[in-house]
Amino acid sequence: MTTKISAKNIFKIFGNNPDQALGLLQKGQSKEEIYASTGQTVGVDDVSFEVAEGEVFVVMGLSGSGKSTLVRMINGLIKPSAGEMLIDDIDVASCSRDVLRRVRREKVAMVFQHFALFPHRTVAENVAFGLKIRGVKPDERRERAQAALEQVGLGTRGDSFPDELSGGMQQRVGLARGLASEPEILLMDEPFGALDPLIRSDMQQELLELQRSLKKTIVFITHDLNEALILGNTIAIMRNGSMVQIGTAEQIVSNPADDYVAAFTRDVDRSLVFTAQSIADPAQPLDLANTDATAALAHMETHGLDAVHMVDHGKLAGIVTYRDANTAVRDDVALKHIMQEDMPTASAETLLVDLYPLAEKGLPIALTDDEDRLDGVVAPQAVFAQLSNGKQ
Repeated sequence: MTTKISAKNIFKIFGNNPDQALGLLQKGQSKEEIYASTGQTVGVDDVSFEVAEGEVFVVMGLSGSGKSTLVRMINGLIKPSAGEMLIDDIDVASCSRDVLRRVRREKVAMVFQHFALFPHRTVAENVAFGLKIRGVKPDERRERAQAALEQVGLGTRGDSFPDELSGGMQQRVGLARGLASEPEILLMDEPFGALDPLIRSDMQQELLELQRSLKKTIVFITHDLNEALILGNTIAIMRNGSMVQIGTAEQIVSNPADDYVAAFTRDVDRSLVFTAQSIADPAQPLDLANTDATAALAHMETHGLDAVHMVDHGKLAGIVTYRDANTAVRDDVALKHIMQEDMPTASAETLLVDLYPLAEKGLPIALTDDEDRLDGVVAPQAVFAQLSNGKQ
Protein backbone atom coordinates (compact mmCIF):
# COMPACT_ATOMS: atom_id res chain seq x y z
CA MET A 1 0.00 0.00 0.00
CA THR A 2 1.38 3.41 -1.01
CA THR A 3 2.24 5.83 1.78
CA LYS A 4 0.74 9.27 1.09
CA ILE A 5 1.73 11.14 4.28
CA SER A 6 4.67 10.35 6.51
CA ALA A 7 5.52 12.26 9.70
CA LYS A 8 8.95 11.59 11.14
CA ASN A 9 9.84 12.78 14.67
CA ILE A 10 7.74 15.94 14.45
CA PHE A 11 8.08 18.54 17.21
CA LYS A 12 6.38 21.91 17.55
CA ILE A 13 7.47 24.41 20.20
CA PHE A 14 5.57 27.67 20.59
CA GLY A 15 8.00 30.29 21.84
CA ASN A 16 11.01 32.40 20.88
CA ASN A 17 13.67 29.76 21.58
CA PRO A 18 12.46 26.35 20.37
CA ASP A 19 15.97 24.87 20.38
CA GLN A 20 16.18 25.48 24.11
CA ALA A 21 12.89 23.65 24.71
CA LEU A 22 13.91 20.79 22.39
CA GLY A 23 17.11 20.39 24.38
CA LEU A 24 15.17 20.19 27.64
CA LEU A 25 12.82 17.59 26.11
CA GLN A 26 15.81 15.48 25.15
CA LYS A 27 16.99 15.68 28.77
CA GLY A 28 13.67 14.21 29.88
CA GLN A 29 11.89 17.30 31.17
CA SER A 30 8.10 17.30 30.93
CA LYS A 31 5.94 19.72 28.99
CA GLU A 32 4.89 21.39 32.27
CA GLU A 33 8.47 21.73 33.53
CA ILE A 34 9.60 23.32 30.26
CA TYR A 35 6.78 25.84 30.36
CA ALA A 36 7.51 26.71 33.97
CA SER A 37 11.22 27.31 33.34
CA THR A 38 11.16 28.86 29.86
CA GLY A 39 7.59 30.04 29.15
CA GLN A 40 7.62 27.97 25.96
CA THR A 41 4.84 25.54 25.10
CA VAL A 42 5.41 22.06 23.69
CA GLY A 43 2.58 21.70 21.18
CA VAL A 44 3.64 18.45 19.49
CA ASP A 45 6.20 16.12 21.03
CA ASP A 46 8.09 13.63 18.81
CA VAL A 47 5.19 12.39 16.70
CA SER A 48 5.68 9.87 13.89
CA PHE A 49 3.01 8.19 11.76
CA GLU A 50 2.17 7.13 8.22
CA VAL A 51 -1.08 7.51 6.29
CA ALA A 52 -1.71 5.16 3.39
CA GLU A 53 -3.22 6.36 0.14
CA GLY A 54 -7.02 6.13 0.30
CA GLU A 55 -7.06 5.72 4.08
CA VAL A 56 -9.15 7.58 6.65
CA PHE A 57 -6.65 8.39 9.39
CA VAL A 58 -8.37 9.83 12.47
CA VAL A 59 -6.45 11.82 15.06
CA MET A 60 -8.41 11.86 18.32
CA GLY A 61 -7.64 13.86 21.45
CA LEU A 62 -9.03 16.32 23.95
CA SER A 63 -8.56 20.07 23.77
CA GLY A 64 -4.87 20.95 24.04
CA SER A 65 -3.64 17.52 22.95
CA GLY A 66 -1.94 18.93 19.85
CA LYS A 67 -4.18 17.41 17.21
CA SER A 68 -5.14 20.66 15.43
CA THR A 69 -1.53 21.85 15.47
CA LEU A 70 -0.50 18.56 13.94
CA VAL A 71 -2.99 18.71 11.07
CA ARG A 72 -1.89 22.25 10.21
CA MET A 73 1.68 21.05 9.90
CA ILE A 74 0.61 18.59 7.22
CA ASN A 75 -0.17 21.38 4.76
CA GLY A 76 2.45 23.79 6.02
CA LEU A 77 0.16 26.27 7.78
CA ILE A 78 2.36 25.72 10.84
CA LYS A 79 6.05 24.94 10.46
CA PRO A 80 7.47 22.19 12.70
CA SER A 81 10.29 23.05 15.07
CA ALA A 82 11.97 19.77 14.12
CA GLY A 83 11.25 16.68 12.05
CA GLU A 84 9.99 15.86 8.58
CA MET A 85 6.43 16.04 7.24
CA LEU A 86 6.38 14.26 3.91
CA ILE A 87 3.61 14.33 1.30
CA ASP A 88 4.57 12.07 -1.59
CA ASP A 89 8.22 12.42 -0.48
CA ILE A 90 8.03 16.23 -0.47
CA ASP A 91 9.00 17.59 2.94
CA VAL A 92 6.56 20.45 3.50
CA ALA A 93 8.54 21.35 6.64
CA SER A 94 11.58 22.41 4.62
CA CYS A 95 10.55 22.86 0.97
CA SER A 96 10.55 26.22 -0.82
CA ARG A 97 7.49 28.48 -0.82
CA ASP A 98 6.86 27.69 -4.48
CA VAL A 99 6.86 23.94 -3.85
CA LEU A 100 4.63 24.37 -0.79
CA ARG A 101 2.23 26.48 -2.84
CA ARG A 102 2.09 23.75 -5.48
CA VAL A 103 1.43 21.07 -2.86
CA ARG A 104 -1.46 23.08 -1.43
CA ARG A 105 -2.86 23.81 -4.88
CA GLU A 106 -2.58 20.30 -6.32
CA LYS A 107 -2.63 17.87 -3.43
CA VAL A 108 -4.28 19.14 -0.24
CA ALA A 109 -7.59 20.74 0.74
CA MET A 110 -8.83 21.59 4.24
CA VAL A 111 -12.33 21.50 5.72
CA PHE A 112 -12.87 23.32 9.02
CA GLN A 113 -15.42 23.05 11.83
CA HIS A 114 -16.78 26.51 11.12
CA PHE A 115 -18.21 26.71 7.65
CA ALA A 116 -16.72 30.16 6.86
CA LEU A 117 -19.13 30.65 3.96
CA PHE A 118 -19.56 34.05 2.36
CA PRO A 119 -23.17 35.03 3.12
CA HIS A 120 -23.47 37.33 0.10
CA ARG A 121 -22.32 34.65 -2.38
CA THR A 122 -24.40 31.76 -3.67
CA VAL A 123 -23.59 28.19 -2.70
CA ALA A 124 -21.98 27.57 -6.10
CA GLU A 125 -19.92 30.75 -5.80
CA ASN A 126 -18.75 29.70 -2.34
CA VAL A 127 -17.69 26.30 -3.65
CA ALA A 128 -15.87 27.87 -6.60
CA PHE A 129 -14.18 30.64 -4.61
CA GLY A 130 -10.89 28.79 -4.08
CA LEU A 131 -10.74 27.99 -7.78
CA LYS A 132 -11.27 31.66 -8.60
CA ILE A 133 -8.36 32.64 -6.37
CA ARG A 134 -6.19 30.15 -8.26
CA GLY A 135 -7.10 31.71 -11.58
CA VAL A 136 -9.29 28.91 -12.92
CA LYS A 137 -11.44 30.11 -15.81
CA PRO A 138 -15.16 30.83 -15.10
CA ASP A 139 -16.57 27.96 -17.19
CA GLU A 140 -14.31 25.41 -15.55
CA ARG A 141 -15.03 26.87 -12.09
CA ARG A 142 -18.77 26.45 -12.60
CA GLU A 143 -18.36 22.91 -13.92
CA ARG A 144 -16.14 21.77 -11.06
CA ALA A 145 -18.29 23.48 -8.42
CA GLN A 146 -21.40 21.79 -9.77
CA ALA A 147 -19.68 18.41 -9.86
CA ALA A 148 -18.61 18.84 -6.22
CA LEU A 149 -22.12 19.84 -5.18
CA GLU A 150 -23.48 16.74 -6.90
CA GLN A 151 -21.03 14.61 -4.92
CA VAL A 152 -22.35 15.92 -1.60
CA GLY A 153 -26.02 15.76 -2.60
CA LEU A 154 -26.55 19.50 -3.16
CA GLY A 155 -26.64 19.56 -6.95
CA THR A 156 -29.90 21.52 -7.01
CA ARG A 157 -28.89 24.13 -4.41
CA GLY A 158 -26.15 25.97 -6.27
CA ASP A 159 -28.20 29.16 -6.59
CA SER A 160 -29.21 29.20 -2.91
CA PHE A 161 -27.54 31.39 -0.32
CA PRO A 162 -25.93 29.94 2.84
CA ASP A 163 -28.60 31.30 5.20
CA GLU A 164 -31.21 29.31 3.26
CA LEU A 165 -29.50 26.04 4.21
CA SER A 166 -29.48 23.98 7.40
CA GLY A 167 -26.28 23.53 9.40
CA GLY A 168 -25.69 20.11 7.90
CA MET A 169 -26.16 21.46 4.39
CA GLN A 170 -23.75 24.31 5.08
CA GLN A 171 -21.13 21.83 6.22
CA ARG A 172 -21.68 19.90 2.99
CA VAL A 173 -20.98 23.13 1.10
CA GLY A 174 -17.72 23.39 3.01
CA LEU A 175 -16.90 19.81 2.04
CA ALA A 176 -17.82 20.51 -1.60
CA ARG A 177 -15.50 23.52 -1.58
CA GLY A 178 -12.67 21.19 -0.56
CA LEU A 179 -13.61 18.60 -3.18
CA ALA A 180 -13.86 21.16 -5.99
CA SER A 181 -10.10 21.57 -6.05
CA GLU A 182 -9.90 17.81 -6.71
CA PRO A 183 -7.34 17.21 -3.95
CA GLU A 184 -5.56 13.96 -3.29
CA ILE A 185 -5.68 14.63 0.47
CA LEU A 186 -8.51 16.05 2.59
CA LEU A 187 -7.63 17.50 5.99
CA MET A 188 -10.75 17.77 8.15
CA ASP A 189 -10.40 19.60 11.46
CA GLU A 190 -13.44 18.69 13.61
CA PRO A 191 -15.72 19.39 10.63
CA PHE A 192 -18.85 18.09 12.36
CA GLY A 193 -18.14 19.47 15.83
CA ALA A 194 -20.64 22.35 15.56
CA LEU A 195 -23.53 20.18 14.36
CA ASP A 196 -26.43 18.77 16.37
CA PRO A 197 -25.93 15.08 17.28
CA LEU A 198 -28.43 13.69 14.76
CA ILE A 199 -27.10 15.83 11.92
CA ARG A 200 -23.56 14.93 12.96
CA SER A 201 -24.38 11.22 12.74
CA ASP A 202 -25.90 11.72 9.28
CA MET A 203 -22.79 13.58 8.11
CA GLN A 204 -20.54 10.80 9.37
CA GLN A 205 -22.46 8.24 7.32
CA GLU A 206 -22.48 10.52 4.28
CA LEU A 207 -18.72 10.95 4.52
CA LEU A 208 -18.28 7.16 4.65
CA GLU A 209 -20.52 6.74 1.60
CA LEU A 210 -18.62 9.47 -0.24
CA GLN A 211 -15.28 7.89 0.65
CA ARG A 212 -16.35 4.54 -0.81
CA SER A 213 -16.54 6.14 -4.23
CA LEU A 214 -13.86 8.86 -4.01
CA LYS A 215 -11.21 6.92 -2.05
CA LYS A 216 -9.45 10.10 -0.93
CA THR A 217 -6.68 10.14 1.64
CA ILE A 218 -8.36 11.76 4.65
CA VAL A 219 -6.87 13.00 7.92
CA PHE A 220 -9.81 13.63 10.24
CA ILE A 221 -9.43 15.45 13.57
CA THR A 222 -11.93 14.88 16.39
CA HIS A 223 -12.27 14.96 20.18
CA ASP A 224 -15.05 12.34 20.03
CA LEU A 225 -13.90 8.72 20.37
CA ASN A 226 -17.16 7.32 18.97
CA GLU A 227 -16.71 9.46 15.85
CA ALA A 228 -13.13 8.23 15.56
CA LEU A 229 -14.24 4.60 15.83
CA ILE A 230 -16.96 5.06 13.21
CA LEU A 231 -14.80 6.82 10.62
CA GLY A 232 -11.22 5.69 11.04
CA ASN A 233 -9.40 2.92 9.20
CA THR A 234 -6.58 3.86 11.56
CA ILE A 235 -6.93 5.89 14.76
CA ALA A 236 -4.20 7.85 16.53
CA ILE A 237 -4.88 9.00 20.09
CA MET A 238 -3.01 12.11 21.27
CA ARG A 239 -2.30 13.35 24.78
CA ASN A 240 -0.13 16.31 25.80
CA GLY A 241 1.33 16.61 22.31
CA SER A 242 2.29 12.93 21.98
CA MET A 243 0.64 10.03 20.21
CA VAL A 244 -0.04 7.42 22.86
CA GLN A 245 -1.52 4.76 20.57
CA ILE A 246 -2.04 4.15 16.87
CA GLY A 247 -4.15 1.26 15.61
CA THR A 248 -7.46 0.06 14.26
CA ALA A 249 -10.66 0.53 16.25
CA GLU A 250 -10.56 -3.12 17.29
CA GLN A 251 -6.93 -2.91 18.42
CA ILE A 252 -7.50 0.20 20.51
CA VAL A 253 -10.66 -1.08 22.19
CA SER A 254 -9.36 -4.60 22.83
CA ASN A 255 -5.78 -3.63 23.79
CA PRO A 256 -5.58 -0.04 25.09
CA ALA A 257 -1.96 1.11 25.39
CA ASP A 258 -2.33 2.68 28.83
CA ASP A 259 -4.81 3.75 31.48
CA TYR A 260 -5.55 6.97 29.59
CA VAL A 261 -6.73 5.08 26.50
CA ALA A 262 -8.48 2.47 28.63
CA ALA A 263 -10.52 5.21 30.31
CA PHE A 264 -11.69 6.45 26.92
CA THR A 265 -12.63 3.02 25.63
CA ARG A 266 -14.25 1.63 28.77
CA ASP A 267 -17.81 2.58 27.80
CA VAL A 268 -17.47 2.01 24.05
CA ASP A 269 -20.23 -0.04 22.44
CA ARG A 270 -18.18 -3.03 21.26
CA SER A 271 -20.92 -4.09 18.88
CA LEU A 272 -20.18 -0.99 16.78
CA VAL A 273 -16.42 -1.65 16.72
CA PHE A 274 -15.73 -5.36 16.28
CA THR A 275 -16.40 -7.16 13.01
CA ALA A 276 -17.31 -10.75 12.25
CA GLN A 277 -13.76 -11.42 11.11
CA SER A 278 -12.41 -10.68 14.60
CA ILE A 279 -14.27 -13.65 16.14
CA ALA A 280 -14.45 -16.03 13.16
CA ASP A 281 -13.14 -19.59 13.12
CA PRO A 282 -11.69 -21.22 9.99
CA ALA A 283 -14.33 -22.82 7.80
CA GLN A 284 -14.50 -26.63 7.77
CA PRO A 285 -17.08 -27.26 5.04
CA LEU A 286 -17.91 -30.57 3.40
CA ASP A 287 -18.51 -31.14 -0.29
CA LEU A 288 -22.17 -31.89 -0.90
CA ALA A 289 -21.54 -34.19 -3.86
CA ASN A 290 -19.10 -36.43 -1.98
CA THR A 291 -20.60 -36.55 1.52
CA ASP A 292 -23.41 -38.63 3.02
CA ALA A 293 -25.14 -38.21 6.36
CA THR A 294 -22.85 -40.74 8.10
CA ALA A 295 -19.72 -38.85 6.97
CA ALA A 296 -21.23 -35.50 8.00
CA LEU A 297 -22.09 -36.90 11.43
CA ALA A 298 -18.58 -38.27 11.89
CA HIS A 299 -17.05 -34.95 10.84
CA MET A 300 -19.10 -33.04 13.41
CA GLU A 301 -18.24 -35.52 16.18
CA THR A 302 -14.53 -35.35 15.36
CA HIS A 303 -14.45 -31.54 15.41
CA GLY A 304 -16.98 -30.97 18.17
CA LEU A 305 -19.45 -29.16 15.91
CA ASP A 306 -23.20 -28.76 16.26
CA ALA A 307 -23.56 -28.10 12.52
CA VAL A 308 -21.48 -28.17 9.36
CA HIS A 309 -21.69 -26.07 6.19
CA MET A 310 -21.93 -27.75 2.82
CA VAL A 311 -20.40 -26.45 -0.42
CA ASP A 312 -21.24 -27.26 -4.02
CA HIS A 313 -18.58 -26.51 -6.65
CA GLY A 314 -16.81 -24.34 -4.08
CA LYS A 315 -19.87 -22.24 -3.24
CA LEU A 316 -21.94 -22.31 -0.07
CA ALA A 317 -24.94 -24.58 -0.53
CA GLY A 318 -26.44 -25.00 2.92
CA ILE A 319 -25.98 -26.23 6.47
CA VAL A 320 -26.58 -29.60 8.16
CA THR A 321 -27.17 -29.81 11.89
CA TYR A 322 -26.02 -32.69 14.10
CA ARG A 323 -29.61 -33.49 15.00
CA ASP A 324 -30.74 -33.63 11.36
CA ALA A 325 -27.74 -35.75 10.34
CA ASN A 326 -28.59 -38.22 13.11
CA THR A 327 -32.15 -38.44 11.82
CA ALA A 328 -30.93 -38.92 8.23
CA VAL A 329 -28.65 -41.80 9.27
CA ARG A 330 -31.45 -43.48 11.21
CA ASP A 331 -34.01 -43.10 8.42
CA ASP A 332 -31.52 -43.58 5.54
CA VAL A 333 -32.30 -40.17 4.02
CA ALA A 334 -30.02 -38.45 1.51
CA LEU A 335 -28.03 -35.53 2.93
CA LYS A 336 -29.41 -33.01 0.43
CA HIS A 337 -32.93 -33.64 1.70
CA ILE A 338 -32.14 -32.61 5.27
CA MET A 339 -29.75 -29.76 4.41
CA GLN A 340 -31.06 -26.27 5.26
CA GLU A 341 -30.53 -23.78 2.45
CA ASP A 342 -31.96 -20.90 4.51
CA MET A 343 -29.14 -20.13 6.94
CA PRO A 344 -27.52 -17.08 8.55
CA THR A 345 -24.79 -15.51 6.39
CA ALA A 346 -22.73 -12.33 6.59
CA SER A 347 -19.52 -10.79 5.28
CA ALA A 348 -16.26 -10.64 7.20
CA GLU A 349 -16.72 -6.85 7.62
CA THR A 350 -20.18 -7.14 9.23
CA LEU A 351 -20.31 -5.42 12.63
CA LEU A 352 -21.34 -7.39 15.71
CA VAL A 353 -24.43 -5.22 16.08
CA ASP A 354 -25.64 -6.70 12.80
CA LEU A 355 -24.52 -10.22 13.71
CA TYR A 356 -26.53 -10.27 16.92
CA PRO A 357 -29.94 -11.03 15.36
CA LEU A 358 -28.33 -13.73 13.20
CA ALA A 359 -26.70 -15.31 16.25
CA GLU A 360 -30.07 -15.53 17.98
CA LYS A 361 -31.07 -18.22 15.46
CA GLY A 362 -28.61 -20.57 17.17
CA LEU A 363 -26.84 -21.69 13.98
CA PRO A 364 -23.22 -20.91 13.09
CA ILE A 365 -23.00 -17.87 10.81
CA ALA A 366 -21.34 -18.41 7.44
CA LEU A 367 -19.00 -15.63 6.33
CA THR A 368 -19.01 -15.45 2.55
CA ASP A 369 -17.30 -13.37 -0.11
CA ASP A 370 -18.88 -11.75 -3.19
CA GLU A 371 -18.87 -15.10 -5.01
CA ASP A 372 -20.53 -17.06 -2.18
CA ARG A 373 -17.32 -18.80 -1.18
CA LEU A 374 -17.00 -19.63 2.50
CA ASP A 375 -14.41 -17.41 4.28
CA GLY A 376 -15.04 -18.45 7.86
CA VAL A 377 -17.64 -19.34 10.45
CA VAL A 378 -18.83 -17.45 13.53
CA ALA A 379 -20.29 -19.42 16.42
CA PRO A 380 -23.29 -17.72 18.08
CA GLN A 381 -21.65 -17.99 21.49
CA ALA A 382 -18.60 -16.07 20.17
CA VAL A 383 -20.83 -13.09 19.36
CA PHE A 384 -22.36 -13.05 22.84
CA ALA A 385 -18.95 -13.53 24.50
CA GLN A 386 -17.39 -10.58 22.66
CA LEU A 387 -20.32 -8.32 23.51
CA SER A 388 -20.23 -9.33 27.17
CA ASN A 389 -16.51 -8.52 27.43
CA GLY A 390 -17.32 -4.82 27.21
CA LYS A 391 -19.72 -5.07 30.16
CA GLN A 392 -17.38 -6.62 32.70
